[in-house]
Amino acid sequence: MLACLAIPGFELRAALRSRPSLALQPAALAPPEGAEPLIGPVTAAAHQVGVRPGMRMGEALATCPKLVLVEPDPAGAERDWEEIVRRLEDNGFAVESAQPGTAYFDTRGVERLYGGLEPALKRALAAVGSHWDARVGAATRRFAALAAANVARPGQVLVVSDEHTQDFLAPLPLRLLGLDERRREELEALGVKKVGQLAGLPGAAVAERLGPDGRSAWGQARGGKRGRIRGRRPPAEVVEVLEFPEAVGNELTLRRALASLAEKAVNRPERADRFIRKVALSARLVGGASWRRTLTFRDPAGDHDRIRIALGPKIAELPAPVRALRLELVELTEETGRQLELVKTEGDELQNRLREGLRQVKASTGGGVVATVVEVAPWSRIPEARALFVPQDG
Repeated sequence: MLACLAIPGFELRAALRSRPSLALQPAALAPPEGAEPLIGPVTAAAHQVGVRPGMRMGEALATCPKLVLVEPDPAGAERDWEEIVRRLEDNGFAVESAQPGTAYFDTRGVERLYGGLEPALKRALAAVGSHWDARVGAATRRFAALAAANVARPGQVLVVSDEHTQDFLAPLPLRLLGLDERRREELEALGVKKVGQLAGLPGAAVAERLGPDGRSAWGQARGGKRGRIRGRRPPAEVVEVLEFPEAVGNELTLRRALASLAEKAVNRPERADRFIRKVALSARLVGGASWRRTLTFRDPAGDHDRIRIALGPKIAELPAPVRALRLELVELTEETGRQLELVKTEGDELQNRLREGLRQVKASTGGGVVATVVEVAPWSRIPEARALFVPQDG
């Protein structure tokens, strides 16, 4: 069986760990700096008075004047989620993390170890801890497991058999499908308000009306793909932290601090001359909030200057003075060296970089997003008819 562990409102729960008294009061996660003023997850007390996630801040405060807005703590949430995933891995589960608060794992390898399916799922809940109010769903298909985890009560294990998957999904609301608000409203205007109603429509008609997103949602409504769990590679244990005696808001000082952290991290013996593929820069801000940015190198970095240059522009995004700066080498390569050519043919290096850049763009956004303009009728009086966009293959 494929299992899903879910912790609804995980970002808010992580931010409230330092302020546990607010968990019993009307509170909501404030929007990030510079984002649209929509509140995030809310506490049970806020939900009881009519405050809902995704509300505009003004509407939420008008609904509940006593609502407390909690500053996001992305760095703390990342550390808490990493701790939860490691607890699951320590109990023998191969975990695939979808996002903080949602993870998938396969139970086939541990069912004999713990005496069956349900004991294995209960062991996973016990590994997470009761204070997170986690819930676990299990099914033969990925979306069905996710839906079961979202329907289950805190601390509950819900198993959905393959023959009952369609009956289980049919009465569930469309919000579980991950459709954007506009598409969901369009479906509801057509009278499609439940997952089962969407699953009963012809797939070709859904794709024609709603496009690829609608076809994907239709596939999920029918149970989703079976898929396989791909256990993650253990993260690198290379971290450097710099505490400031008082809050620092000067960009030049922070850039110098970043350069010092990068040099120390690269020279740590744990790196063992391996190349750096992914880094994360986080900061503890004045007032207790945190800030975090990650960066994946197209070509793995082997020196601290590349890390400093790549992360330098991120410093300008800091929303408040900093009390502590933290640099993590999140992912390292397995090899410790690369064979380079002594002399490159003129033009080859540029072409290789362009080809690799194109491959990265296509991998992250899908095919057809990079195109070449080809003239087909330059004499035409209609501008749209003079040229065509032809997908660039490589």
